[in-house]
Amino acid sequence: MKYIIIALFLCPLTSYAQKMFTVKYPNQSDIKVYVVDYENQCDLKVFKVDYPNQIGNNKGLWYFTDYQNQSDKKIFFVDYSNQSDLKIFFVKYKNQSGWRNKSKQHLLY
Repeated sequence: MKYIIIALFLCPLTSYAQKMFTVKYPNQSDIKVYVVDYENQCDLKVFKVDYPNQIGNNKGLWYFTDYQNQSDKKIFFVDYSNQSDLKIFFVKYKNQSGWRNKSKQHLLY
């Protein structure tokens, strides 16, 4: 019973790395990201949310923070797709977000 209670308290502390901060230089980043022109070229379809409490579960809902220490991951937007770790496509609606290439999912844990 004691272990179950401890596990319940620790579960909310796990982060799914959806708070992002954009850095100025590639060597400062955790992930290099390229924004593709078409949905079928991406690994992840991303929807930008307005508030940090709208993120979760690594499903492509990203909140961009103003400060680096508030973020889970630091990203750098590259100019060419071959420089990237992850290719994303920004979608217009929240329900469109999600992974297309689940083999890259580990990058945001």
